[in-house]
Amino acid sequence: MRINKYIAHSGICSRRKAEELIAQKKVMINGEVVESLSTVVDAKDIVVVDGKKIEPEKNKIYLMLNKPSGYISAVSDDKGRKTVLDIIKPHYDERIYPVGRLDFDTEGLLILTNDGEFANKLIHPSSNISKTYYVELDQPLTMKSIFNLESGVVIDGYKTKKCRIKKIGKGTSTTKCLITIEEGKNRQVRKMFETQRLRVKYLKRLQIGELYLGDLEKGKFRPLTKKEIKYLMSIN
Repeated sequence: MRINKYIAHSGICSRRKAEELIAQKKVMINGEVVESLSTVVDAKDIVVVDGKKIEPEKNKIYLMLNKPSGYISAVSDDKGRKTVLDIIKPHYDERIYPVGRLDFDTEGLLILTNDGEFANKLIHPSSNISKTYYVELDQPLTMKSIFNLESGVVIDGYKTKKCRIKKIGKGTSTTKCLITIEEGKNRQVRKMFETQRLRVKYLKRLQIGELYLGDLEKGKFRPLTKKEIKYLMSIN
């Protein structure tokens, strides 16, 4: 097994992150620093990442969390803020981490796992997996703004892909909507609406592909079903 895949299977990070650790000279096999991504590992080898010995996780964990606002989507935080793992850790001994992220002040569906291959598949740009959010705005959402957003807007020097927006409620004073995007740039939804001079007051992710948050309570989590895991694994 190649070293980046071995690290991913250990549950500490995705394969992409593993490649970054290798480039940073933080990975050792049998006491020697790994120089090549093509390095192969077998069962007899001792692998150390950032000073800690690792082994592939035998018990694969796949979770859905309804993330509350006020938590960051990370395994730790140098500012001392609460992380989503503060919710999960008391219940699992395995090294679990979030797949992708939700902003500190955003709520909703977040997947966590210790399966690096699974995580890498979901966050890879080629997956083109859609994400649907419920949005509350500070001002009415006009048809002109909807057209602009659905056509693509420029944020941070990047033009967003086409998206879908559905107003919730009738009339010109509607400030609630659903937005479906196929990207995950930093604070993307908020920045998209800012281009139309609209401020997002509340944001919650409801859906990833065909995976729905449903009635899972805020701050609660549950294992993904076999059907849900199979669906996510099947995404190209």
